[in-house]
Amino acid sequence: MSETMELQVDPRYPVGKFQRPESVTPDARAAAIAAIAEMPAKLTDAVKGLDERQLDTPYREGGWTVRQLVHHIADSHMNAYLRIRFALTEDWPTIKPYDEQTWAMLADSTSAPITWSVLLLENLHARWAFLLETLSAEQWARGMKHPEMGPMSVEIATQLYAWHARNHVAHITRLREGKGW
Repeated sequence: MSETMELQVDPRYPVGKFQRPESVTPDARAAAIAAIAEMPAKLTDAVKGLDERQLDTPYREGGWTVRQLVHHIADSHMNAYLRIRFALTEDWPTIKPYDEQTWAMLADSTSAPITWSVLLLENLHARWAFLLETLSAEQWARGMKHPEMGPMSVEIATQLYAWHARNHVAHITRLREGKGW
C-alpha cells in the first residue's frame, strides 16, 4: 500500500465500531456521561441550517436520511434510558429489542420535523445525565439481559450509548463535510 493511500473508514462507523470494555475507569465513566449530556447540543449544531432536501438525503449509500437518523437517535435513546431504569429497579431484566429498520420507515421517522426529536433529546439527555451522575458503585454494576447483545451492566450500556451518540452525530457532520454543506 502506498503512503498516499488513505485508509477507508466504514461509513456506518465513522468513529469506529463500539469496543465493549472489560472494565470502565472513573474517567471513562465521566467521559460517557459528558458525551450523553453534550449530545443534544452537538446534534443541534450538526443539523443547523439544513433544508428539507438536505434532511431527506441519506448519510451514506443505502443508509437512512438525516431526518430518519435524527428520529432514530430519539427512538434509540428513549429505549436506552428506559432500559437503564429497568436495570436499576429490577433484577437483571430481559429487555425488549425492536426492529430499528422498521421503526425508521414509520411516517414519524420519514416525515416529521426533526425539531420534535431534537427537543425530546435535549430533555431526555438532561434527565439521563442527571440520573447517571447520582449512581452508586452498586447501581453501576446492575444490569440487563439483552437478547441479542447478552448481559450488559448499566456501566457498559452507558459506554455503548455515549458511543452511539458520537457515531450518529458524526454521520451527519461527515455528510455535511462531503457535500460541502
